[in-house]
Amino acid sequence: MKTSVLTTSAILRTAAVAASAVLLAGCATSNESSSGSGSAGVTDSAVKVGGVLTKTSATGYSTGGAELGAKARFERANAAGGVHGRKIEFVGVEDDTMTPDKGAAAAKKLVQKEKVFAVLPVSAPQFGGAEFLEQQKVPWFGWATGPFWCGKESAFGFNGCLAPKPGEKTQTWWGNQVAAQLGGSKGKKVWVQATDSTASKYGISTISKSFSASGFDIAGSSAALPAQAPPQDWSPYVNKIMKSAGGKAPDVVVSVMAGGKFNSGLYAALKRAGYKGLITDATSYDPKVLADPQTKQALEGVYAAPQFEPYESDAPEVAQMKADVQKVGGTLDQHTATGYWSADVFLKMLEKTGKDLTRDSFFKAANGFSYENKGFGRIQYPAGKTESNGCGALVRLEGGAFKVAQNLKCYDNTTL
Repeated sequence: MKTSVLTTSAILRTAAVAASAVLLAGCATSNESSSGSGSAGVTDSAVKVGGVLTKTSATGYSTGGAELGAKARFERANAAGGVHGRKIEFVGVEDDTMTPDKGAAAAKKLVQKEKVFAVLPVSAPQFGGAEFLEQQKVPWFGWATGPFWCGKESAFGFNGCLAPKPGEKTQTWWGNQVAAQLGGSKGKKVWVQATDSTASKYGISTISKSFSASGFDIAGSSAALPAQAPPQDWSPYVNKIMKSAGGKAPDVVVSVMAGGKFNSGLYAALKRAGYKGLITDATSYDPKVLADPQTKQALEGVYAAPQFEPYESDAPEVAQMKADVQKVGGTLDQHTATGYWSADVFLKMLEKTGKDLTRDSFFKAANGFSYENKGFGRIQYPAGKTESNGCGALVRLEGGAFKVAQNLKCYDNTTL
């Protein structure tokens, strides 16, 4: 009987221990899941990341080069031993095809299926995954071209926020650089052209402010162009531009459209109408456009405004970037640079975070983060979540080749 009692007690004790083990395991699983996994994508030897780009689109616009730019920077970091002993495991990028729903699906795939620690590079004019990443507290880095980048804890534009809210600070570098190119802005008038996409329409207010703060007069603006496809007939839009400055053509036409056939179509139509002023945009610094004779002709003489020191510069930071890109077989287009510098800022933030890497510790390190590099200028968080980094350059297509018109320079921002 005594043996039976002992056996029963032992059984009860064993059951209790087993139940406790199950509960503890359940708690551990729950905590790991609920921390969104604050350490998802992190091991002792690696940090997993992947990006979302507009690699293909109906308009021909593509940011695909950002993938190779990020890869180039990560490979140099890995060759040097990684960051705090961890190498970067880059799973590549998803293509959102400039469709918000696909961008949202791509972000979810990277976080839920690939289990990445961070999403980068992100360069998509109509990115639809911003709210999901913010909700999941997953950091994402890239070219901050739209309002969905701004004011979010999780979003880190290497160039800051280009679409600040009214009352926040916005960039003046673009207007100042064009003024420097023209020898001054006094008495000169500017037209700003957009499409009806959210990012492009918002760009009217910020870009107009950049030029007015630099001393230009704003002749007018328009966001009447449908964002899904360029028009067959450009004449109504061009006629409006050509008479916008008191019945005359403006001195400067600024495009805040997502490149591709939009810009080349508009510029060709402007030239046919006899426009002789300065044309500038943020996207046409891309050697691939030179492969098409018509596009090349349309972009001849246009001033692209990249937010990094141009490849044609002799700055050591640019030489390093070109060497890194060459090693991975990448081409030197604008998006290669935006991917490269996004990855560079991410790596610097990893360094600051330290060996104990979780998303919480990463976000903590982001507060008070400051970094300067002659390749792209400067960035500081949290300021960079509500305003531009204030830096940019001008590159002009001359005789079928890109040439530096104005080297990268940083200017004070102004209130929007």
